[in-house]
Amino acid sequence: MSAIAPLAAPPTAYDAARVRRDFPILSQTVNGRPLVYLDSAASGQRPLPVLRAVERYETHCHANVHRGVHALSQAATEAFEGARERVRRFINASSSREIVFVRGTTEAINLVAQSFGRTRLGRGDEILITALEHHANIVPWQMLCEQAGCTLKVAPIDRRGELEYDRLLELLSPRTRLVAVAHVSNALGTVLPVKRIVDAAHARGAAVLIDGAQAIPHSRIDVHELGCDFYAFSGHKLYGPTGIGVLYGREELLAAMPPWQGGGDMIRTVSFEKTTYNDLPWKFEAGTPNISGAVGLAAAMDYVESLGVEAIAAHEQRLLRLASDEVNRIPGIEIIGTAAHKASVLSFTMQGCHPHDLGTILDAEGVAIRTGHHCAMPVMTFFDIPATARASFGCYNTEGDIEALVTALGKAREVFG
Repeated sequence: MSAIAPLAAPPTAYDAARVRRDFPILSQTVNGRPLVYLDSAASGQRPLPVLRAVERYETHCHANVHRGVHALSQAATEAFEGARERVRRFINASSSREIVFVRGTTEAINLVAQSFGRTRLGRGDEILITALEHHANIVPWQMLCEQAGCTLKVAPIDRRGELEYDRLLELLSPRTRLVAVAHVSNALGTVLPVKRIVDAAHARGAAVLIDGAQAIPHSRIDVHELGCDFYAFSGHKLYGPTGIGVLYGREELLAAMPPWQGGGDMIRTVSFEKTTYNDLPWKFEAGTPNISGAVGLAAAMDYVESLGVEAIAAHEQRLLRLASDEVNRIPGIEIIGTAAHKASVLSFTMQGCHPHDLGTILDAEGVAIRTGHHCAMPVMTFFDIPATARASFGCYNTEGDIEALVTALGKAREVFG
């Protein structure tokens, strides 16, 4: 027997054309042209394994969970709680008790604001966010400040769309009780240094919530390694169903937090005199949950890992570099957000053309992009623009999609001179 180990097979190149065939919606035409879907930052499309997992659940084991003794209820409960364990593994949480199912990132942040924030923050306390945040990571904290009398502080960004990290450190103070930051900016694609932020905040005794909605499809998330106290994300950004999301919270924090909503399943006993609450994580999951959504989310995680999270990220980075280079060559176009470290989001404006008009012209060419303020109005205000056009890339996009985008932008340029 030879003592020399056989050479490993070379890695298989990422085949986006094959991946694309897993997404039935992408085979259609729009306005007589093949669909080019460049709006994954708003919502990723769903592959066949996700669609089939949801269909199997709906057609073979749909019932309410947790309280039924009949076979369908037992099967539904097993599928739902199995999905929770799948999420735990995907983000490397310590326990499934740290995984709370919610409707999406927005509900997760509101839950933390109302359950963690209202019980711990008061007059004189401070919450620190950044100028890159989505409205979902601004408005709940403004509401909490109004309720509790605390103050919202905002760390600035520069003209490249990068966080001024030194200013964030200066804004951290003994009064800072919570830091809430995006992992990736939905408007610009900027990747924030969240590990450094977590470490700096913890050194000053502040808890940290990370809005991971835009990070979860593009990178390997390990909440244990990050060390964050809360991490929130939505299923539909990760090629899963809408209406399902996850709040990860450190178990000791969740255990000390009161329920946010009351109703069925979040209780242990109820009388007219007193109610006692369920264990983690169910005390935060009042009412019938989105069972099929959880099943679909678990299937989406299986699918993403079958392709390879790192392989998807590398493919998307290639597309981002290609698109940035090609779009930069078009006269009159300015890319908004040129951070050194970006996820696969390309925001831009075209001189003489409102982004909404640009989006309409591209749609006529079969190219779907997002236009508007992207629920990040303070970002638009900072750059003194009303809106941007935003192309965003996913696991199924190809170089041909970039070519179609550039061709359609050229036609728009001709229309608007």
